[in-house]
Amino acid sequence: MTHDTLPQFMRDRGALRGVTVLDLTRVVAGPYCAMLLADLGATVIKIEHPADPDLTREFPPLHDEDGEPVSGFFAQFNRNKLAVSLDLKQPDGRATFLKMVEKADVVIENFRPGTMDRLGIGYETLRKINPALVFTAISGFGQRGPNAARPAFDSSAQASGGLWSMNGTVEEPMRVGTVLGDLSAALYAAIGTLAALREAERGGAGTGSGQLVDISQQDSIVSLTENALVTYTATGKVTVPEGNGHPFVKPYGRYACKDGFVFFGAYTDKFWREACTVFGDTELANDPDTATMAKRFLPENYRRKVDPAVRRWLAEYTKAELEAMTGDRFPLSPIKGIDEVVDDPHLRERDMVVPVRYRGTTFDVFGNPVKLSNGTFEHGASAPVVGQHNDAVYRSWLGLSESEYAALRAQGAI
Repeated sequence: MTHDTLPQFMRDRGALRGVTVLDLTRVVAGPYCAMLLADLGATVIKIEHPADPDLTREFPPLHDEDGEPVSGFFAQFNRNKLAVSLDLKQPDGRATFLKMVEKADVVIENFRPGTMDRLGIGYETLRKINPALVFTAISGFGQRGPNAARPAFDSSAQASGGLWSMNGTVEEPMRVGTVLGDLSAALYAAIGTLAALREAERGGAGTGSGQLVDISQQDSIVSLTENALVTYTATGKVTVPEGNGHPFVKPYGRYACKDGFVFFGAYTDKFWREACTVFGDTELANDPDTATMAKRFLPENYRRKVDPAVRRWLAEYTKAELEAMTGDRFPLSPIKGIDEVVDDPHLRERDMVVPVRYRGTTFDVFGNPVKLSNGTFEHGASAPVVGQHNDAVYRSWLGLSESEYAALRAQGAI
């Protein structure tokens, strides 16, 4: 978007250069969304209460820096951001935020619905100040609906969105072992924000083309349940956990090898023939009970011939040997621990492990999966301390006078 000359600390290159984001979020879903935009070149200003900042500043893993704990968790989700402190409950703090909204393109928040309205800075208020504003709201159950006001965490979304009931085993449904409700909501929020920004830009300044982007963690999880919803609506069948297998694609799952486990997925006719060739099993390749995908899918054929053969093949080799043997001939992937992931040369080459500086400490964190030929900004990134950029943002960008800035400090509003 078009602004006056940008202050020196704002990005002058990158896909989202010139886009200013006010980040009011905490924990994971909102911070991750804002971090993705920052990696892509947006100027993201993280706004925290001066006495009650983002609680993940104290989340593990922690390094000791001069006797103070420094959080790698916070660094990972808040790199490439500027940070200011601001008490939105104070009248002057609220007034300062409204001035910031006039100059911003995006506001991202992940409070419970109604919180922003109670603070006097809800979407309807902000759109009057900046009609082109994109207001992205991330919450457990969305901004409307009978459950909108309910508190939620990641597990709330996994439970209410159906994913928990599908994962694990029939005897013990399990939560997915990462905060998928938060992470998926962050990704959808980033997509929605960029789409709304595109419309605001197309409409031009002063056209009132901004909008509310409403992201629900529960909605996000429902969209990740693959074919479970349509299977139920079409057939009445309720999807249950399949463990490490697949409900109808076979062979496709976890298999043991000499030093651990691999994923083996050679279920198409082409891949199956390649697997039989690699493992020297010409008899099985020509067996009429296993020669076609449809035949291999039949439970009896899979149980008697396919599954035992695959288990026999893989048990003779290590993960590294299997990966080297199969190459690009058919899908086989070692099931890697995070230590192996960090050391993976392919991921290293793709910049998926990058260093981030935070309070004198360097953490290796995950990179940005979005790869642009003109580059992104995760390399050389740092995460800010509370209020680190107060002077730069309030004086240089917002244009507060020395006396106005001093008054905010004296009142404890920043």
